Amino acid sequence: MTSIEEAIQFVKKHSTPLLKSTCKPVEKAGGYKLFENVYAPINMPPFRQSAMDGYALCLHDGLTYNLIGEVKAGDAHQPVLKKGEAVRIFTGAPVPDTANAVMMQEKVVVDGGFITVQHQIAVDTNIRPLGEQVKMGALALSKNTKLTPAAIGYLSSLGISKVKVFKKPTIALITTGNELVDAGSDLTFGKIYESNSKTLLSALYSLKFYDVTIHKVEDDYDETLFKLKTVIDETDLVIITGGISVGDYDFVGKALNELGVTEHFYKVKQKPGKPLFFGTKNNTSIFALPGNPAAALTCFYVYVYVALQKMMDNEVVGLPRVQAKSISNFKKNGDRPQFLKAIHSDNQVEILEGQSSAMQQTFAISNALVFVPESIETIEKGDLVEVILLHI
Repeated sequence: MTSIEEAIQFVKKHSTPLLKSTCKPVEKAGGYKLFENVYAPINMPPFRQSAMDGYALCLHDGLTYNLIGEVKAGDAHQPVLKKGEAVRIFTGAPVPDTANAVMMQEKVVVDGGFITVQHQIAVDTNIRPLGEQVKMGALALSKNTKLTPAAIGYLSSLGISKVKVFKKPTIALITTGNELVDAGSDLTFGKIYESNSKTLLSALYSLKFYDVTIHKVEDDYDETLFKLKTVIDETDLVIITGGISVGDYDFVGKALNELGVTEHFYKVKQKPGKPLFFGTKNNTSIFALPGNPAAALTCFYVYVYVALQKMMDNEVVGLPRVQAKSISNFKKNGDRPQFLKAIHSDNQVEILEGQSSAMQQTFAISNALVFVPESIETIEKGDLVEVILLHI
């Protein structure tokens, strides 16, 4: 069997960055990375702008000014001020060209058509200069910048409505098994509700991978072969759950072999998730995950997540790992390394009951996996353990 470390290295080596571009509306580009540099089409701010509510002054030697008008945010008019004159102004409003400072309203006494300021102020006080953030034609954001909510807002403030970003992979989720029925259907004897596709779809959505199709395949070799050929030809990443073990009706491995998929590993020395397959054909990556729900999700976090980050050409490809103090005792059965469902908080971690590969209830309240290497047989309260954080 392949070791966990070797399997992760195979995924890193054979998951090819897409390096393709697509054009997205700015409001739908969150989570993407810029494919090219973006240059400012305007100055920001596009005019001298008041930094606060107050009074724009044409400075002179005295403290009293003749109040001649008002400028609100959005106003286009430009009052002409002489020395000793002022206008009422509001945050974000354009400062008249003939004004050279803004005094905050808290330091002004108004008396009819005159104002008196508490003290003299320097030229350009409380005025945001033209192009203070970025000047027209200057670099606004560099290629490879990940578009956060703040970056989306910044681009929008520059009047940019579309951006060229790195394309994210197209993904196919395939569930296999005659026993599976959709939620909402009648549950007849011998059937179970299908959950893997919903689980993995939610995990992909949380990572902002939305170009996902879902397919269901019966335990039939010809149907399995046809569906796999179709999705491998049409998508960048294929994730299959079930059908990869060695049962009489597990047809996935045989079909992948017939389709000429290059196998990089099959079966990993781990628990849960031993019957795990990873292969490639042309530029498509293929994972066949175990059918048991907790095993499938664990393999997604440990391996598929890495492939997705490599495909996006990201530098950090694995989920964060930290050391934490166990508040639980645990004894490992067998010699395989294990991933244990757990709750991490305040540098402590609780190893939960219900570690079966089919146990979803425990996983539903987990926010971490405790990794127990082959060399460790028992964990005692107070021991430091390796924790994989699942905040995605």
